[in-house]
Amino acid sequence: MISPDQITGLILAGGRGSRMGGVDKGLQNFNGLPLALHTLTRLQIGGGVGQIMINANRNLAAYESFGAAVWPDGLADYAGPLAGFLTGLERCETPFLVTVPCDTPLLPLDLVQRLAQALEAEDADIAMAAAPEVGKDGQVQIRTQPVFCLLRVDLLESLVKFTQDGGRKIDAWTALHKTAIVPFDAPGDDPRAFFNANTLAELRQLENT
Repeated sequence: MISPDQITGLILAGGRGSRMGGVDKGLQNFNGLPLALHTLTRLQIGGGVGQIMINANRNLAAYESFGAAVWPDGLADYAGPLAGFLTGLERCETPFLVTVPCDTPLLPLDLVQRLAQALEAEDADIAMAAAPEVGKDGQVQIRTQPVFCLLRVDLLESLVKFTQDGGRKIDAWTALHKTAIVPFDAPGDDPRAFFNANTLAELRQLENT
């Protein structure tokens, strides 16, 4: 079994927050605490990781106050979550890295354990979460959640090449490697676990559910 001390958690907080009016999303309050701090606490309570890093591109001191190492993107111009993946893999000192966004404060406590079990069971390079979502047609479908990934750190070379060639889409890169898809749709799974608040209105709505 992959043990927690072999896994580093990476909280992705490096975006522009454009759909929130340009504010730093990870520092917006949710039930009295910054979103990114909720995420960090969920990872700690879940016990699936040995250490945690934060990928952020502004307000670095505020993120450092959470007690985790903070690293900005190595790629310029807010290149998206994959730039955070790249930073995490470059800085990671354990064999595995698990990535989570800063804006899903209800992420599953057993997220890392279930990803690790699937990665090992399928002898995969990547394990990616999937969760129920209501589509435009009103039907519920299980959709992959590409920012929730457990990665082998030796994928760094592959990601460096992919980004140097101009690649920016997570799923385009993960498609190059054996990926275990892990559904979080069991009866006890919270349907809101992967809800990400993109606007302040969505954030207030999530607080009130």
